[in-house]
Amino acid sequence: MMRLTLSLSDNPAATAVERAIMEFRSARPVVIDGAQGSALAVGVENLDEAMSVEIGAMAGGHAHLVLPAARLRRLGLERDTPGRVALPVVDRSRVELLALRTDGRIDAPVRPADPRDEEALELARLSLMLPAVIVVPLAPGVEIDPSLLRVSGEAVRGYRRANALDLKIVSRAPVPLEGAPTSEFVVFRGGEGLRDQVAIIVGKPDLSKPVTVRLHSACLTGDLFGSLKCDCGDQLRETVRFMAHNEGGVLLYLDQEGRGNGIANKIRAYKLQSQGYDTYDADEVLGFEADQRRFDFAAVMLKELGVGKVRLMTNNPEKIAALSQAGLDVISDHRVLGRPTAENVSYLAAKRDRAGHYIDLEGMLACSNKD
Repeated sequence: MMRLTLSLSDNPAATAVERAIMEFRSARPVVIDGAQGSALAVGVENLDEAMSVEIGAMAGGHAHLVLPAARLRRLGLERDTPGRVALPVVDRSRVELLALRTDGRIDAPVRPADPRDEEALELARLSLMLPAVIVVPLAPGVEIDPSLLRVSGEAVRGYRRANALDLKIVSRAPVPLEGAPTSEFVVFRGGEGLRDQVAIIVGKPDLSKPVTVRLHSACLTGDLFGSLKCDCGDQLRETVRFMAHNEGGVLLYLDQEGRGNGIANKIRAYKLQSQGYDTYDADEVLGFEADQRRFDFAAVMLKELGVGKVRLMTNNPEKIAALSQAGLDVISDHRVLGRPTAENVSYLAAKRDRAGHYIDLEGMLACSNKD
């Protein structure tokens, strides 16, 4: 019998993680192989009654629910590490109460998460799903259905770090913009796994000198639809306008919607905000820390474009620190502000007070009132 030996991947470990991401997003369980053995991982987000019964029957009382530290804090525990709660019976309503609902409270002992648990949580985050996972340890020697995808826990842990360095330009072309007719879009693949990242070169910046740069995380609601809940659309357009009139620049449009949580979780957080939670508390209810974004791959994009010194347009101290730590020379940083509205003023205040963003909200309001 002829054996097919052609490899379609120069990095089988990363390929396995990418396939696992797609399985997880498609509501199918994934087997994680680690130093402590193998475990079946199932995202809570897609759990229905039929799957609950099936997992419960297979687990034989050995399943547990893994929750991140942020969610555990919301359940009444002071934690800075994830934990696990035993599921003698995989009861969908109990899982939902512990993982999702605002009135949830811990109803059983919480034990420390083991490496497989943490790898399962990381797979959920990579999949842009809620960070709550049912994990079933598998006994040594158990026969695993070959249709189940298997992935190394070590590969899951190292995936983000490896992909930050694995960026390549896949296309580029001139794209005239309103107010900035001399602009070029450069598309990179990688950095955040199965997503594309875009650099917009506005004008003709001199790359031998400090270049005006902005790292802008995608915001579908604000950038495209003009949502009044944030200032993202204003910041985006003000950045392009400024660059077009000031020797050009580079705007990195990064696919990190909702501070890295994804559009579905962002909208879940918006629903919680409509009930009175601020932007950070809403994310914590869902199990997310204050900010899931990373900017190391943004530095790789800039270096690939030939940018070494930057004048950074940002209100976020984390972006300044990230580019400096990645070896770029941040010559200066400059504020870029949107319009305060009745709908976004609490959001702006939360970013200032809870994340240390450089926002002069009183000054913005004074200018707005003059207009």
